[in-house]
Amino acid sequence: MNLPLGFRYSALYAGIRKAAKPDLALIVSDAPASAAAVFTTNRVQAAPVKLSRENLAHTGGVARAVLVNAGNANCATRTGAKVALATTRAAAKVLGCKAAEILPSSTGVIGMELDPALITDALPALAEGLDAGRFLDCADAILTTDLVRKVAYAEAGGARLAGMTKGSGMIHPGMATTLAYVVTDAVVSPTVLQSCLKVAVGRSYNRLSVDGDMSTNDTLLVLANGASGIKPRREEFQAALDEVCQSLAKQIARDGEGAKKFVEIEVSGAKDEAAATRIARAIANSPLVKTAIAGSDANWGRILCAAGYSGATFEPEQVDIYLQGVKVCRKGLAAPFDEAAMKRRLDEKDCSIRFHIGGDGSGSCRFWTCDLTHGYIDINASYRT
Repeated sequence: MNLPLGFRYSALYAGIRKAAKPDLALIVSDAPASAAAVFTTNRVQAAPVKLSRENLAHTGGVARAVLVNAGNANCATRTGAKVALATTRAAAKVLGCKAAEILPSSTGVIGMELDPALITDALPALAEGLDAGRFLDCADAILTTDLVRKVAYAEAGGARLAGMTKGSGMIHPGMATTLAYVVTDAVVSPTVLQSCLKVAVGRSYNRLSVDGDMSTNDTLLVLANGASGIKPRREEFQAALDEVCQSLAKQIARDGEGAKKFVEIEVSGAKDEAAATRIARAIANSPLVKTAIAGSDANWGRILCAAGYSGATFEPEQVDIYLQGVKVCRKGLAAPFDEAAMKRRLDEKDCSIRFHIGGDGSGSCRFWTCDLTHGYIDINASYRT
């Protein structure tokens, strides 16, 4: 694990969660860093989302630290804005920087008041625990219903990138989804960083869905502090950022709430990329498709149906559908296949759906999701308790 230079991390239990496990994390750059972000497009937005956006605008895309709590979304409350402001000011005082250089994030239950003292009282110990080797501690502290830690690494011309994310349910991106943080010691300007992040999100988090629900707290932040002194070529940096974001997005799909199977959907031959993405998203979000995958049922009609209501234009009689590499639909009609053998193939943990439209369309898309099981209901029926 070769972490980027010039960053330190800390995490601890501040009493925000009911379960006694770390729920407060701090990521600090030793020098002012270029910062870029994408946030939820939900009309309902948590106070930390609003404040992070304001802080980035105020500093022109410069930040020193990210402060994250789990267990409470700090959203749709009477005191949300005051809590976000008080905690960032307290963090700035402890770290010796400007309050606008602190980017806050929260995740957890919506609509519950958050006592700021739980965070402000813990900040001295949190700062005292900062260490360059505690990256994984932060990655663990931001998790909620996740079953596994989600991290990814890459290099760009010798500069290092490291990313962490959380997410298992309420996953349906319109920009990013869940919480995600990428740090790099590459030399990258705020403008270039924001541009690269927009592209990377379009190729990763915006091609991910677990349950069709978009969070009020979705945030993806990238900090580039230049500590390596390396300024990679833009295409090199873009490729590395894409690699990290795609890995993190896939890990979320694999860890979908109650999920047993990871599903990759490939659409090709569409009119353009936007049409391909619409088709892929409709297939990924279809409860009927997802439950068929859960039951290892090669019900390709559900896939064709979902594509049909996606809003994308295509000719059904030109469609071929493949499950686990086996053609199950040819030109919009059933293709012969061995049902028993197909069920065994669909029992595998990794499943593939390929939707190909014949003709001269050049639009394509890869999209990631998971199956839908009763476990999803069990988790979300008792989320607050």
